[in-house]
Amino acid sequence: MRWVVASIEERPLVMSFSRVIGEKLKLMTKPRVNYDQLAPTYDKRFVHDRTEGIGQALLDLAHRLNAGRILEVGCGTCHWLAQMQRVGSRRYGLDLSTGMLNQTRERTTGIGLVNGYARRLPFASGMFDLVFCVNAIHHFQDSRGFVSEAARVLRWGGVLAVVGGDPHGRRESWFGYRYFDGVYETDLTRFHTWKTVREWMLEDGFEEIEWREVERIEDPKYGRGVFDDPFLEKNSCSQLALLTEEAYRTGLERIEADLVEAEVRGETLVFETDILTAMLAGRKARE
Repeated sequence: MRWVVASIEERPLVMSFSRVIGEKLKLMTKPRVNYDQLAPTYDKRFVHDRTEGIGQALLDLAHRLNAGRILEVGCGTCHWLAQMQRVGSRRYGLDLSTGMLNQTRERTTGIGLVNGYARRLPFASGMFDLVFCVNAIHHFQDSRGFVSEAARVLRWGGVLAVVGGDPHGRRESWFGYRYFDGVYETDLTRFHTWKTVREWMLEDGFEEIEWREVERIEDPKYGRGVFDDPFLEKNSCSQLALLTEEAYRTGLERIEADLVEAEVRGETLVFETDILTAMLAGRKARE
């Protein structure tokens, strides 16, 4: 799959007052998932999650860069870094959750693990050839600050790759948005649009910024088969993990009620899942 120049319209690099206030409000109100609590069972998602495209895209990028030093921010259990052992001679993973890092220490060797914040990377300037994050930037309390820090720790010509999703305008892409109150609205406060992330990269001097789709999982569930979906479990994804037990139970009850009504009509409900994951990558330009 070839890279394409991001089809995101150019915008002025100076943010408007309302935009600045909006970013500060997101910083203040962004909900937090307790990943120390989720750490022991976190890797169960990779048993069911078909994410070969993400891993291959990262490997291809690292090979093209001949990346010697690689940093993953929000590394979790280092699922992605572990796949890059034949690429980077020095791999580093940073995460705020000590529970996640402890899981990595028990399972993986050869990765330098650091507990810290994405907005204050504890590394020397110009240290890395590749900095990346996967499905993590929306968890960072200061996502904008992370992009600036990534620019600082990259060498000239190094690349920042942000891998993840953008739920804006995609309410119908996952049935969970329909059944669990507030989940979609919460995601809109956590996730930034690709256009916004690209603007941040431009502001911090990145060039050759490109966007491409790296994974698309279309996996609808039919009828009561929805209850066999591993991603319907409470701690299977951050969207559901953020819910109270009552809100989670209410969502399940809504699914059950719709199933009963459909069965009375002799119909089979379809629960849509259409997850699009993309990579936005930019090269650090010389000043």
